[in-house]
Amino acid sequence: MPHSKNRPTQSEAEAAVRTLIEWAGDDPDREGLLETPTRVAKAYKELFSGYETDPRDYLERTFDEVGGYDELVVLRDIRVVSFCEHHMLPFLGKAHVGYLPSNRVVGISKLARVVHGFARRLQIQEKLTAEIAGAIQDILQPKGVGVVIVSEHSCMTMRGVNTPGSRLTTSHLLGVVRDDPRTRQEFLEFVRNG
Repeated sequence: MPHSKNRPTQSEAEAAVRTLIEWAGDDPDREGLLETPTRVAKAYKELFSGYETDPRDYLERTFDEVGGYDELVVLRDIRVVSFCEHHMLPFLGKAHVGYLPSNRVVGISKLARVVHGFARRLQIQEKLTAEIAGAIQDILQPKGVGVVIVSEHSCMTMRGVNTPGSRLTTSHLLGVVRDDPRTRQEFLEFVRNG
């Protein structure tokens, strides 16, 4: 879990939002903005809830009874909501997560929870992709893992270079998903074609 020194209080976070409102040129005491500092602090608490948990814990409960299943398990289109650590602006997209079990599987909702847990932090997409894959590899110890994330970054689409519609794709492949050409191709086809 990321390290945080002395975490500011709710009232300190709200005061910081008031300062930003003033810095932007508006009056935080204006009727429409009176509750904004509280709302923003509450929203940020939810949006950065990944600091409150260790997403790896979701993978601890597994199932050994797999009925001889030894093919890829792929969960596609997991919604990603995260924030760029450089501008604190959101990037939104989808994650596709797969693994080749060795002798146990995890409930599919847990894969989505792992994605959400890591996503709800400040970071870059490349790190997010690697963290998800690494956690699945470390805890489940499958024969291989593949994670692909495709997202649109607000720091590029609504400011700076202003390129709406551009998307960043990152992947992190481990074990046989990386090293065996057939398994790699199968995973990438699942991701591409559903």
